[in-house]
Amino acid sequence: MKETTNTQMEQLPVHEVLHELAAALDDEGRAVLAAPPGAGKTTLVPLHLLASGTAGTGKIILLEPRRLAARAAAFRMASLLGESPGETVGYRMRLDTKISARTRIEVVTEGVFARMALDDPELAGISTVIFDEFHERSLDADFGLALALDIRAGLREDLKILVMSATLDTARIATLLESAPVIESAGRAFPVEHRYRPRPPRSRIEDDVAAAVLDMLAREEGSILAFLPGQAEIRRTAEKLAASVADDVIIAPLYGNLSRAEQDAAIAPSPAGKRKVVLATAIAETAITIDGVRVVIDSGLQRLPVFEPATGITRLETVKLSRAAADQRAGRAGRTAPGIALRLWHEGQTAALPAFNPPEILSSDLTGLALDLAHWGVVDPAQLSFADQPPGPALAEARKLLQMLGALDPAGRLTPSGELLRAIPLPPRLAGMVVKAAESGTAFKAAELAVLLTEQGLGGTSIDLSERLRRFRAEKGPRAEAARGLAARIAKTAGASRDDNGPFDPGAALSQAFFDRIAMARGARGRYLMANGRGAELAEDDRLASEDFLVIADLTGSAARGRVLAACPVTRETILEARAEAIVTRAECVFDRDSLSVRARSVTRLDALVLSERQGTRPSGAEAAEALAEGLRRYGLSLLSFPKEAAHLVERIGFLHRKLGDPWPDVSETGLLESLDIWFTPFQTGVTALSAVSPKSLTQGLQALLPYLLAADLDRLAPTHFQAPTGDRVPIRYDGDEPVLSIRVQMLYGLKNHPTIAGGVPLVLELTSPAGRPIQTTRDLPGFWAGSWKDVRSDMRGRYPKHVWPEDPADAEPTRRAKPRGT
Repeated sequence: MKETTNTQMEQLPVHEVLHELAAALDDEGRAVLAAPPGAGKTTLVPLHLLASGTAGTGKIILLEPRRLAARAAAFRMASLLGESPGETVGYRMRLDTKISARTRIEVVTEGVFARMALDDPELAGISTVIFDEFHERSLDADFGLALALDIRAGLREDLKILVMSATLDTARIATLLESAPVIESAGRAFPVEHRYRPRPPRSRIEDDVAAAVLDMLAREEGSILAFLPGQAEIRRTAEKLAASVADDVIIAPLYGNLSRAEQDAAIAPSPAGKRKVVLATAIAETAITIDGVRVVIDSGLQRLPVFEPATGITRLETVKLSRAAADQRAGRAGRTAPGIALRLWHEGQTAALPAFNPPEILSSDLTGLALDLAHWGVVDPAQLSFADQPPGPALAEARKLLQMLGALDPAGRLTPSGELLRAIPLPPRLAGMVVKAAESGTAFKAAELAVLLTEQGLGGTSIDLSERLRRFRAEKGPRAEAARGLAARIAKTAGASRDDNGPFDPGAALSQAFFDRIAMARGARGRYLMANGRGAELAEDDRLASEDFLVIADLTGSAARGRVLAACPVTRETILEARAEAIVTRAECVFDRDSLSVRARSVTRLDALVLSERQGTRPSGAEAAEALAEGLRRYGLSLLSFPKEAAHLVERIGFLHRKLGDPWPDVSETGLLESLDIWFTPFQTGVTALSAVSPKSLTQGLQALLPYLLAADLDRLAPTHFQAPTGDRVPIRYDGDEPVLSIRVQMLYGLKNHPTIAGGVPLVLELTSPAGRPIQTTRDLPGFWAGSWKDVRSDMRGRYPKHVWPEDPADAEPTRRAKPRGT
């Protein structure tokens, strides 16, 4: 290693623990390194392990969470050795690889390592695996570590495993690594001053970041790195700054969709006499150094994927970042000189931020993981040492999808088709699409479409995938060429024939992959319903908004109104042919919102999509009752008129549920809608309209919610009436949070204790005058008699002189009449 390399290494804080770290790996074979941002761990640790002989004769594999970080780390290490990437240090990622027979350190993205381990369970020729920036907790990193630990335990006890992070729950990870030693490095190379600038309420993030950038350009020296949640916010911020910054300031966006050249330009040093403002997503949080940056501006927001197992869709949510991410971002300011981290929130809010981002394994589509687990021969993921076990519901949905794709048998074992899908470097849905296309001689075109969907930015940003595919085929440049090369390799793996050039319909191909997202127009222009029952929409002026049918490959937003990000038109005829086995025709009873009644129809349906229908015979029986119940579930109980007796029964049961809990049933609207099959449907057999529902049937149905023993307790615990001292039965109201008794105050004379129900719950007494007007509300009748009664009595005697107003009502005779004449 060059002498200059040693000098540069000694200047970084992590240098002080390199020998201790190497010794730990030599002795234990595994270790955890905690080193703050800027300590130099990404670059120096692999080089030291190689130079010290700790790696032996095998390769060192360094895992990075992002391609940009992987490439930057490889270039940095190679430059310290006076070499170019591909010699001693190389890198390997999806569309870009530089390695040779000389390569001893390979920097790879996390997904690449998982595939390496799956394809070669002994990791032959590899001595050390380093997981960098593990705190990001990507699904691929978690799975890769679980595989590495399993390989070490069963096949390669000589395999060295090192987990590194700037912000990490080190004790937990050390335990996962069987009590591995924890090495802690000193702080960053240069100090970072934290400043705070809270954002005004309801302001736009691009306005706030642009204002902060302009302010820091005027006040501070050096370049600026500003973190925003996504590409759209970066674009809008860049537009605002372009008209305001001086000529010596370069605005440089940095996000995943950019080309390699654009990303490299963003992190390169500024030209002499120039300053740079880098507007970045979380891609710039870790493992890269942007030369010249002295100021970091943190919006405090990030965009995280959230997977919905029920719909098979991953949506992006903009949320507050974690404290760990905030520390990582701030650390970017102290990499090459003392810096400033300007945070766009109040200082006191920092403590309220979550400590870490949620692990991706807890909120991701697990279809690929389920396929890989089956290939590894693991049915129960608890057999592997995951930092967090994959959630059961998401894993079950993933396996269900894989069975539909023919990749798993009913027992969850990998089928020959599954082996083929796993061999293709695509998500299982898209891999299945390419395999299917190979049968019709269109594998290469389908593979191009699949690569287009997995490599953001290729072919432009149009929602219409047909248009993007056309542009992608005409694109020039290294990335487009590499993507087409990848598509060719995928097609070959999928079994493409030599005459693979048949007519290709993107919509038909996508319907094989996203069969649950075939969508049909409904209502207003641009509104669609997907086969999985979820809504989706396009802007009214989008070219696809007039299509009757789409296949939606990507969308985001709420379940009711997801925003389409990528789709392709498809014809009804194509759907009928491609999904013939899933299309059924059957008689149905449906609820009509306009008439509040049930009608029968014969329906041809693809899951939630009604492709055609015709009028059927008159509905009757339990089927009609269930259709009425479905109408209530969809439109709410407000469609139903509860008689007074039934409404009062609901209020009484609701009071007991709130006060005593289970087993008293939940009779809120949500609870009643969830239990329609108990109290509504069985009592409406043969009823075909809500107007024909009898009041008596509703009361009987609600009574059915109560088991026999509870029904016997209802009148005791929540009586309908209160027996007044006069002998009168006065109704109790349960329409609020507390039971209320509205009663003439004279009817309570002689009562020394406050009336209660349900084992001690006090009635709220609304005491009224002889004319029924309220005079006092109390939850303590004895206290009222002894206290404010004196003032009430004085007032009432003047207003109602013909009525009895004793000085001591607790010992008086109750009455509801005026004084006898002559008294």
